[in-house]
Amino acid sequence: MSGITPSGNNTPGGDPHGRPGHDGGAPIRILIVDDHPVVRDGLRGVLERDPDFTVIGEAGDGAEAVELYERRPADVVLMDLRMPRMGGVEAIKRLLRGDPEARILVLTTYDTDSDVMGALAAGATGYLLKDTPREELTRAVRSASSGQSVLSPAVTGRVLGQVRKPTQGPLSDRELQVLRLIADGATNRQAAAALFISQATVKTHLLHVYEKLGVKDRAAAVSEAHKRHLFQ
Repeated sequence: MSGITPSGNNTPGGDPHGRPGHDGGAPIRILIVDDHPVVRDGLRGVLERDPDFTVIGEAGDGAEAVELYERRPADVVLMDLRMPRMGGVEAIKRLLRGDPEARILVLTTYDTDSDVMGALAAGATGYLLKDTPREELTRAVRSASSGQSVLSPAVTGRVLGQVRKPTQGPLSDRELQVLRLIADGATNRQAAAALFISQATVKTHLLHVYEKLGVKDRAAAVSEAHKRHLFQ
């Protein structure tokens, strides 16, 4: 896939919050959160051209998004960051407190380090910029609905810049623990539960692993680890 960078996965299937598995079944239900009505209208128009998507609600700020989600959970929440009354980061935290499995894809014009890292630390499933091409946006929504993390290329660069460490030197014990779980097929959520850490921390450890091993994704990291006999 060009453009967006996915990582992680969840097994498709229903859940206690009513999200169906998306393997050709029910349309992916989307909640759009943005304080600009024109932006919401545009996103609805783009998404609903695809029969795989249905927009089940719109919110003009984070507080309204939380209220709407509590009444009717969505498969994916498209979340802007800077909005009146309640911004995106606080809304992400509140949504995840109510539903730890909520899939929240940030879609914003802001790409500063503080915006990106704040949203990911809060638990966002992914982070895209509003200049993302239509095809990449729809791919990202599909990936997010399956629990995959998705980052735009510009955001990936910023994240790597924040967590960058020297590529020389061995993986830490915790980085190796995370990588071993991933190699065994664990999702980020499952690895976090096994190690009693947050999913955001798992993502950070994986980014350190990628940097140290000189790779760009989970599969390549596992392959490189086997080549280096790191699991022995």
